[in-house]
Amino acid sequence: MRRREFLKHTASAAVLPSIIDGFSVKAFSTSPMLAALQGAATDNDHVLVMIQLTGGNDGLNMVIPLDIYDKYQAARSNIAIQQGKVLPLANNIKTGIHPAMTGIQQLYDDGKVCILQSVGYPSPDYSHFRATDIWLSGSGSKEILNTGWGGRYLGFEYPNFPEGFPNADAPDPLAIQIGSLVSPVFQGSAASMGIAITSATDFYDLLENPPIDPVPNTHWGDELTYIRLIAKQSDKYTDSIKLAAGKVTQQSPYPANNDLAAQLKIVARLVAGGLKTRMYMVSTGGFDTHASQTEAGDTSKGYHAELLGKVSAAIKAFMDDLTKLKVSKRVVGMTFSEFGRRTKSNGSMGTDHGAAAPMIVFGDYVLQGVLGNSPNIPDAASVGDNIPMQYDFRSVYASILEQWFCVKESDLKTILLEDYQRLPIVSGIACGLITSTDDVNQNAGINYITNYPNPFADKTYLKYKTKGGHTMIQIFDTTGRLIQVPVNKIHTPGDYTITFDGEDLPNGVYYARFQNGTIQQVRTMLKVR
Repeated sequence: MRRREFLKHTASAAVLPSIIDGFSVKAFSTSPMLAALQGAATDNDHVLVMIQLTGGNDGLNMVIPLDIYDKYQAARSNIAIQQGKVLPLANNIKTGIHPAMTGIQQLYDDGKVCILQSVGYPSPDYSHFRATDIWLSGSGSKEILNTGWGGRYLGFEYPNFPEGFPNADAPDPLAIQIGSLVSPVFQGSAASMGIAITSATDFYDLLENPPIDPVPNTHWGDELTYIRLIAKQSDKYTDSIKLAAGKVTQQSPYPANNDLAAQLKIVARLVAGGLKTRMYMVSTGGFDTHASQTEAGDTSKGYHAELLGKVSAAIKAFMDDLTKLKVSKRVVGMTFSEFGRRTKSNGSMGTDHGAAAPMIVFGDYVLQGVLGNSPNIPDAASVGDNIPMQYDFRSVYASILEQWFCVKESDLKTILLEDYQRLPIVSGIACGLITSTDDVNQNAGINYITNYPNPFADKTYLKYKTKGGHTMIQIFDTTGRLIQVPVNKIHTPGDYTITFDGEDLPNGVYYARFQNGTIQQVRTMLKVR
């Protein structure tokens, strides 16, 4: 790789001494500034904390379908959580959570958690690296983006970054990653919009004491000038972080030997200290549970239980700390993983790479509830079966941008590159928007899409009911692969019927996903000869 390409793609870094609990600050960027997106920073102090569960979390053992427990237990008899040990959720008889997640249960019962069922995307990728890239960039499975969804948002709000930053209006880092590298989620159109808080390295000396020689008038000289700019900015950002951290001298207790809790403790300290940073990313790993996911004698215990217990305890301690520090109303958090696991467990008491999985969103302004139905599980699940997608993960991003960061509806497509369904996740009080779970929950018993005959041999008729506006039907197979999109248009309200031709498809189970406004529904179809 040429030197210029190395600088562009491996990200130059300015590393500073340890300043907070043994962590230090590192700023990353790529090539010199190109044309930036236009926009003005939305005037609020809202903060989003993203919690990445790396490895592919088994969502079916995290959020457990009590209303179809028999199918769940039959599909994974060697690892299914005992029904009597599943933690119930307030005012919800269909869904429970893993017994290790008492902290999340308490937050849910206090009205501070929203659970979204079966979040994914069409034609999922089962590679850890590629799937992570898709989630961080907000791309489709066949699309490569060089920016992150958070970076595009921050670039929209602060179009001239990094030139002139920090300044009086934006004195603090725009985004912070707790970890050794800045996440690609913060990559803007020409520069990373974030910095990392991590251990110091020898690279700091290079950027702290740049050579006094004049910068040559070459491409390399341009890059060197840019590196020195980033280093200078890092010095200033270090001062603002030190100032914010110094304002908080006491925090609530956090669980020991919990890496996620240690990261969230720093985030709470910086938020309470008045840092104006908009986005934080923290992460914890180990969720690639191909084997020994549970204990043989008690499936509520084991490796996965330890992971979920750690996440739950860390989030509960974080929210308790924010509340005591009187800044909890500034924060919304969300968990995500690069993919879920298969419906059927394997013979090693584990689960293999799968498709859709639940997400947890939490905060004082979050609307309590479980969005979506229990996942579709076949009567006789096979090793190839996946949880069919109910919600596109980019719909979650769009909802948070609009309902929490108060981004205008007309600007969402600029940031996310496409129009995505918005879901009732954050209370309308936060941005003065109308958001309600009424349509999602009160209409849960209505069949918005049916098909007949079912089973079918070659063709089946899809009948659907729309309230008007954008209406979409997608057809998936059991791997999550998108087969067809027979409906994707603006409709007038009413009942409609179309013909789905599956003559060329192999026998098996297929899923018809209906979407209209905040409503979605998945219909299981069976093709036989």
